[in-house]
Amino acid sequence: MRLRVDNLAFGYRGFQVGSGVSLALSAGDVLCLLGPNGCGKTTLFKTILGLIERHGGRVEIDGEDTNAFTRQGLARLMAYVPQAHAPVFPYSVHDMVLMGRTAHRGLFAAPSRRDRASAEAALELLGIAQLSSRDYMHLSGGQRQLVLIARALAQEAPFVMLDEPTASLDFGNQMLVLERVRRLAREGKAIIMSTHDPDHAFACGTRVHAIKNGHTLAAGRIGETLTAAVLSQLYDIDVEVVRLTGGRQVCVPPPAPH
Repeated sequence: MRLRVDNLAFGYRGFQVGSGVSLALSAGDVLCLLGPNGCGKTTLFKTILGLIERHGGRVEIDGEDTNAFTRQGLARLMAYVPQAHAPVFPYSVHDMVLMGRTAHRGLFAAPSRRDRASAEAALELLGIAQLSSRDYMHLSGGQRQLVLIARALAQEAPFVMLDEPTASLDFGNQMLVLERVRRLAREGKAIIMSTHDPDHAFACGTRVHAIKNGHTLAAGRIGETLTAAVLSQLYDIDVEVVRLTGGRQVCVPPPAPH
């Protein structure tokens, strides 16, 4: 399946955040929405998901405008992992992941054997099956983030949208989440991941869409698009892109003057 966004204008009632954004992705892609805080990434996410009414343009799945889908039908195609989640009730990890199956049954219907099997498979895929009976409220930030990704996977949607999935996580948990994102792409998911850290795009992205002030600054394959010039313009600071042993690129500040 293919998701296509064409000339999208987005924002809130009486206030437009951005416009002219076009992108596309298919199975195995990790498209990183990159940009500074406040550039419109989360608003763009919510508009693509249909949570906010678009101001213009189209969002299509296999050529059909997503406005034609029911909310439940769209949830079967697009899963969303929000930037932050503050737990209110002490659900178990298994029950949190099982909530992702709501897209495949009525809101008040009892979970089926298949629903439970899908939840267990998502936990296994992310390597957190041992947390199944734990209280979600008592997990670390990194573990909670993996549980939310597992919940999205339980939806069995071909498209997964992750809004700054590493926000507020320590370095070890950031690397854990990024490794899981790479694995999901290898498993055939199409992923859009927003981040303000270019090194995260270098670590797991295949394509990048750089946004500044609600508009596209640059878009394309990571190695060709994410240059020092683009990053310097995106963040209004001087940066350099260096290639490490093994071929991976990272973003660094320029050498201090002598």
